[in-house]
Amino acid sequence: MTMPYAKVNGLEMYYEIHGAAHGDDRPLVLLHGGATTIGLSFDAVLPALSADRQVIAPEFQGHGHTADTDRDLTVPHLASDVVALLDELGVPQADFLGYSLGGLTALEIAVRHPDRVGRLVLVSAPYTQDGMRDEIRAPDYTSPLLPTQADFQDMAAGYAAVAPHPEHFETFLGKVSAAAHAPLPWAADDLRGLTSPVLLLIGDSDFVRVEHAAEMQSLIPDARLAVLPGTTHMTVLRRTPVVLPLLTEFLGGQATV
Repeated sequence: MTMPYAKVNGLEMYYEIHGAAHGDDRPLVLLHGGATTIGLSFDAVLPALSADRQVIAPEFQGHGHTADTDRDLTVPHLASDVVALLDELGVPQADFLGYSLGGLTALEIAVRHPDRVGRLVLVSAPYTQDGMRDEIRAPDYTSPLLPTQADFQDMAAGYAAVAPHPEHFETFLGKVSAAAHAPLPWAADDLRGLTSPVLLLIGDSDFVRVEHAAEMQSLIPDARLAVLPGTTHMTVLRRTPVVLPLLTEFLGGQATV
């Protein structure tokens, strides 16, 4: 595994490369969730996903090893950073697996740069803000669908362990929250125009409403939808006995766009 940094859009962007490239196979790009790291989002699935292909996993602005800047934390900015990183690495096209905020970022890349995306997995990611359940926005934070206290402790510990400025955690959380609640830059026609095969993956107790995910499937020309039973937003990618076969089957195709 390599763990270098790349200079992109004013960032020193941290990324990891796992596994080995095989011929002309596309690499798989993993895009983590908000307020987490590569490890917190993908530790359960990364070993299997990188067993027979190259995996590229960056950490977004202000997340993990990548220092924050004065720039607003927005989905279009994050997507631009990822595309710039792939340019630096000489990767013309990749498959993408984005979780939560990473799913929004992957969708933005697919909409704005369709030639860069082979296959696309969107995990727990809506295309409009009304696709989210109302109860997760309640000001008292008591919904059982929200991250637990242990989840927040893991986020804080992960940040403290590797962030260049660990004392900025509360400020960082505020920027992530603003990004997560900002209006999303897509309309139904953007989904209708997607040219990549898409796998939509959510839990039945996710932040994203099941009805909204079904709407996304109906709009995207080549989309599959998997709803995991008894699964919350935080546990989707931890359900490895269910998730890994779905991902392996879907990502095993090498169709080009």
